[in-house]
Amino acid sequence: MTLSSEIAAARASIIERIANAAKAAGRSPDAIALVAVSKQQPDERIDAMLATGQRLFGENRVQEAQVRWAERRAASPDLRLRLIGPLQSNKAGDAVRLFDAIDSLDRPKLAAAIADAVQKQGRCPQLLVQVNTGEEPQKAGVAPADADAFIAAVQREYQLPVAGLMCIPPADEEPAMHFALLAKIAARNGLSELSMGMSDDFETAIRFGATQVRVGSALFGARG
Repeated sequence: MTLSSEIAAARASIIERIANAAKAAGRSPDAIALVAVSKQQPDERIDAMLATGQRLFGENRVQEAQVRWAERRAASPDLRLRLIGPLQSNKAGDAVRLFDAIDSLDRPKLAAAIADAVQKQGRCPQLLVQVNTGEEPQKAGVAPADADAFIAAVQREYQLPVAGLMCIPPADEEPAMHFALLAKIAARNGLSELSMGMSDDFETAIRFGATQVRVGSALFGARG
């Protein structure tokens, strides 16, 4: 099997699984976006994924994404990029310029930096607040107990629209409880976007209302 056919088959399988999970949850498959997590993937796998028609990609680092996507974006105007990794405040300007969405907003200093960049550039990416549902000290994200106040501050003090929430559950815990918690926080704040679920648990996330699933290894194979 060639690389192109291998990548195409993997994507077709994931799309079918998304559709089946959505139908099982009584949802439309069209309500769930597939974010192809392209971080650290070699060029040939990225190009093979683009050849399948995939146009929504997730990246972890601003500089890596700048190198990878500058030329490809010019060639594919319908390309959409989401920043799914932690963002340093001093990179906010570059992130606002490059990404269509920033999914890792999690602290006032970063909100202020994004607000400043939005004002200067006249464009605002879609913004998701990252919630550290497992309250893991090594992970980015606002604590669940602080999420409501932080969302309100982002909207009122920094005049930034918050579209939804993102989480990465602890690797050693059942993800369903974390997805349920994220959905509950989103619902009480009137937020519609839920970025949750990865290669091993996206079907569970869809059951709890995910509108975006972030899939890397199941699409591309192991990172290069």
